[in-house]
Amino acid sequence: SFFPGFQVAPETKAVMKWLRSIPFVLSASLHGGELVVTYPYDYSRHPMEEKMFSPTPDEKVFKMLAKAYADAHPVISDRSELRCGGNFVKRGGIINGAEWYSFTGGMADFNYLHTNCFEVTVEVGCEKFPLEEELFTIWHENKGALLNYMEMVHRGIKGIVSDKFGNPIKNARISVRGIQHDVTTGN
Repeated sequence: SFFPGFQVAPETKAVMKWLRSIPFVLSASLHGGELVVTYPYDYSRHPMEEKMFSPTPDEKVFKMLAKAYADAHPVISDRSELRCGGNFVKRGGIINGAEWYSFTGGMADFNYLHTNCFEVTVEVGCEKFPLEEELFTIWHENKGALLNYMEMVHRGIKGIVSDKFGNPIKNARISVRGIQHDVTTGN
């Protein structure tokens, strides 16, 4: 199990099953409480270490994905250190999740380790529970960034792996030299 020693909630199991059944390649999880985009790993390689940089083999890709969101967000891209999320300005509004704070059982880590899906976590604002009248503004601050992030699905290598007769090959392993993280083909 990905969550050793933890009881996995039924809705989490359902999402995990869904992610394994459809060949998603990109996702984002939206949270509140800060204004920053984080990327895997969220769990430190050394469990006793807090705030320890813990990159995946695809560190450069994750930074590019996180920056695609952050750079298109009007507040995250604002260079003022006095605003919500201002402590991440020098980092470009992004950070490795474990370097910010380490936690186990996150969906971004699960997706990377057990599916072909690359996920970032978007902290959409410093209020954990914004008021209803603030949601319209939050939506407009994030709409363009979400669209920009979604367009990143077209980056990288894509195509169909087929046999000599042109039939698609399911579960073919695809490796990139220099990156110790393979992906597999879908249906």
